[in-house]
Amino acid sequence: QVRLVESGGGSVPAGGSLTLSCDGSQIVYNTICMTWFRQAPGQEREGIAVIYSAHGARDYADSVKGRFVISQVKTNNTIYLQMNSLTPEDTGLYYCAAGVVGRCPGLESQAYDWWGQGTQVTVSS
Repeated sequence: QVRLVESGGGSVPAGGSLTLSCDGSQIVYNTICMTWFRQAPGQEREGIAVIYSAHGARDYADSVKGRFVISQVKTNNTIYLQMNSLTPEDTGLYYCAAGVVGRCPGLESQAYDWWGQGTQVTVSS
C-alpha cells in the first residue's frame, strides 16, 4: 500500500510560520500533481495548494494565497508547504495527496490516487 507521509505540523502563535513536508518517495510512478488539503474542525476537507509536477505550475485557494507557498522535489515526489502569517483560522489537519492517472483533480476535487494520514496544525490567538 503506497503511503504519503506528512510531517512538520505543530502549535504556533498567530503570525507564526510552519513548513510542512510530504514524503511521496514510495510512489514509483511520475505524479501528475500533488496537493495539500486541510480540514478544520467541523468543516469539510478543502484543497488549498496544488503543484503540477511536469512544469511546476501552482494554484492556491483564496484563503491562503499570498501567505502559503507550495514547492516540490520531483526526483522523489516530495512536496512542501511553507505557511506564513498563520491565523487561528488555519488550524486543522493537513493532508497531502498525489494524482498519477489521467488529469489532475485540482483543488476542487478529492479524486486523488493516494493520500497521507495528515499532520495537525494548531494556531493560537
